[in-house]
Amino acid sequence: MESVIEIAHLKKSFGSNEVLKDINLKIEKGENLVVFGKSGSGKSVLIKCLVGLIDPNGGEITVLGKNLNEVKGKALNELRKKIGFLFQSGALYDSMTVRENLEFPLRDLSKPKEETDALVLEALQNVGLEEAIDKMPSELSGGMRKRIGLARTLILKPEIILYDEPTTGLDPITSKEISELILAVQKKYNTASIIITHDVECARLTANRMMILKNGTAAAEGTFTELSQSNDNEIRAYFQ
Repeated sequence: MESVIEIAHLKKSFGSNEVLKDINLKIEKGENLVVFGKSGSGKSVLIKCLVGLIDPNGGEITVLGKNLNEVKGKALNELRKKIGFLFQSGALYDSMTVRENLEFPLRDLSKPKEETDALVLEALQNVGLEEAIDKMPSELSGGMRKRIGLARTLILKPEIILYDEPTTGLDPITSKEISELILAVQKKYNTASIIITHDVECARLTANRMMILKNGTAAAEGTFTELSQSNDNEIRAYFQ
């Protein structure tokens, strides 16, 4: 299988606070990795390091064959276009319609209007919200905003998607719909994804593999079944 992300001995500290101590990880094309961990365990820091928003103190990160220690400026921006990031809030621009939000990532690509329109429609069809195209974010429910955020992420056809708490603040039915959407995107585009979540049901539905972060290290790795049935009471407690 083809690795799209490789992390070796990743370390990150903020002052005396050692957030990531020695993270080693490989993610293959088309694989969903769910990252569990308590607040402050370094989950968000991990994915921010992956897109170059935070510089690590040590170790190496290779994304799509590029070593992030060696990729800067324009080359880093080009690499980021291949990585979709779904923020916890959905992060839509409140002053723009759904259509304008989706057009925004395409603004530097100088595509003809017909092609832009087709990409926007396809992205909305992927999340089942074609009818929302001219609505404002304030007119959308929390679940719809998450879906539009995902549509905007998909419009550049990323090879990797990073999901930051995709079901937080949603009711159980909407959470399940978002989890099923993550699976549908994986199947259609063969994306590799890291899914940061506290939601056990989201993890059960979406994970090919899981990693539990604890005190800056990978405390456990395995499938949902393996970890939820672990002999280690502390690991099993995450699933209760």
